[in-house]
Amino acid sequence: MQFVRRGLPLIFIIALAGCATRETVDSMQRDMDEMKSRLFKMEKDIGGMRSETKEGIDKTIKDFHKEMESQRKGAADLQATLDSTKVDMQVLTGKVDDVRVLAQKPADDLALLKEDTDRRLAAMEDRLARLDKGFDEFQKKMAEAKAAEAEQTPEALYQKGLETLRKGDPQKSREYLSRFLELFPKHDLAANVHYWLGETYYSEKKYDQAILEFQEIIKNYSGNEKIPAAMLKQAMAFKELGDAKSARYVYKKVAEDYPHTDEARIAKEKLKDLK
Repeated sequence: MQFVRRGLPLIFIIALAGCATRETVDSMQRDMDEMKSRLFKMEKDIGGMRSETKEGIDKTIKDFHKEMESQRKGAADLQATLDSTKVDMQVLTGKVDDVRVLAQKPADDLALLKEDTDRRLAAMEDRLARLDKGFDEFQKKMAEAKAAEAEQTPEALYQKGLETLRKGDPQKSREYLSRFLELFPKHDLAANVHYWLGETYYSEKKYDQAILEFQEIIKNYSGNEKIPAAMLKQAMAFKELGDAKSARYVYKKVAEDYPHTDEARIAKEKLKDLK
């Protein structure tokens, strides 16, 4: 844009001076040729900028976890460049209009230049519009990626599993809880997750699968606070399957091993109801 700021005032001074010599006309012609040449270079630079921007966006998406902060800065710089380019083009359009009004002698040449410039500016506006659209899509993808990443934290998956179970959707709840165990098998909440997985099966009357899930806690999480609840629910599942013997055994085990818990109190009451 600097060549426009230097070239246009020169034409303005020549026009006001009213110099109509051939040498002046030739000089103006050379200036206009130079203007066209630099306009072409500007167009080429804009094309290069688009190419570089696309490559930057692709790389940003691939390296999202490592380059998040860097890409945010790059996106801000890109937006600033686009805004600056738009302003410069508006200034250029205004200057060309001023030259057309003030310069009398090279009116035909300026008309052709104005027509060519308008055409090039329209093309660049179209390209910038596409860049704007691509930039908006990039921001949307970044936001979606960030949201998706947030939903993959252990706490988020755990809460999602519980919420969907409370809402009466055990199958969807199982998806969240299973995803938790897939991503965070050693997490402190893993025993709780197995328990709620057992609950999802129990709510669907899939008692065999519920028993196996509760057994995971009893077998692999020694000393965990969820063991009494898992044993109690396991005994209830045995009873639902008609296996009174196994149910009685587990109820007694809860009452003997965890005598001071609510589960022990409930187990004792359940034993009275068994025939």
